[in-house]
Amino acid sequence: MISYRINEGGSISPKVDYYPDGTMKIDLLPVNECRSIAIEWHYENELEQMQLYYIASNLREHFPKAAMTLFMPYLPNARMDRVHSDTEVFTLKYFCKFINSMGFDKVTVLDVHSSVGAALLDRVENISPRELILGAMERAGFNFETDYLFFPDEGSMKRYSSMFEAKQVGFGIKKRDWSTGKILGLEVEGDDPAGKNVFIIDDICAYGGTVYYSAQKLKELGCADINVFFTHCENSIEKGKLFGCGMIKNIYTTNSVCTLPENDILKIITL
Repeated sequence: MISYRINEGGSISPKVDYYPDGTMKIDLLPVNECRSIAIEWHYENELEQMQLYYIASNLREHFPKAAMTLFMPYLPNARMDRVHSDTEVFTLKYFCKFINSMGFDKVTVLDVHSSVGAALLDRVENISPRELILGAMERAGFNFETDYLFFPDEGSMKRYSSMFEAKQVGFGIKKRDWSTGKILGLEVEGDDPAGKNVFIIDDICAYGGTVYYSAQKLKELGCADINVFFTHCENSIEKGKLFGCGMIKNIYTTNSVCTLPENDILKIITL
C-alpha cells in the first residue's frame, strides 16, 4: 500500500484504477504549493513498485525543488542479498538501483534483513527495532531478571543480543536436511529455560518454521509461556503451524508487511 503526505499534512492514498489491458490509471489530489513530499510504502506486492515509480516521478516533475523522502519499513528482496551462481539474479541489487533511480532525499527502512540491503540504498536510514521490541516485551510482561530471552538461530542472536541485557539467554541451532533445505529440528544452547517465561526475537517470518521448532524444543525442556516478536511478518504465517500449535501465547509484529487482522495470538504494532 502506498500513501503520501504533502507539507507534513495528512496521509493521502492515490486513486488507482485499471484499464482493460491491465495498465494503471492513477489520480493524485491537486496541490498548489509543495515544500516536502513524504511517500510511505507498506509492501504488499511487486506491482506496487510501478505505482511508486509513477507517483514519485509525477510529484518530482511537478515539484522539482521539494524534498522527497520514502519510508519503506520492509525492504523487498532483502533475503536475496547474494548470489551463488551466474544463473541466479541478484534481485536485491537491482531493486535498490530502481529505488535509487528516483532520487529520494532519504530512504528509511526498519531492521533491514541484511547489511547488504542498507549498503545498496542511497541516503538510507536503517531504524533499529529496539524500542518496538521493548514495547512488545512490556505488553508481554517480560522480566529481564527472571524470564528467558531466546534467539531462534545464530543470526538473530548476533543481530539482537547486544540490544538487551537479560539474565537468562539461549539460542537455537537448526538441524537441516541439506539436500532439501528443510528444517528437521532444533537444539537449544545457553541457559536452562525450565520453568521460565520465554520471549523469542527474530526479524522476518514467512511460515514460522524456525520459531515453531524453537517452541517445540523449549517446551520439551520445560519452559512456561512463550511470546514472540517479529519485526516483519508475512501473511504466509497463517499457512504455517504457529497459530494452531498451542505453544505460543502471543506473536507481536509490525504492519510493515503484514495485513492480517489481529486474532487471539497475533498482535499488530502500527508504525
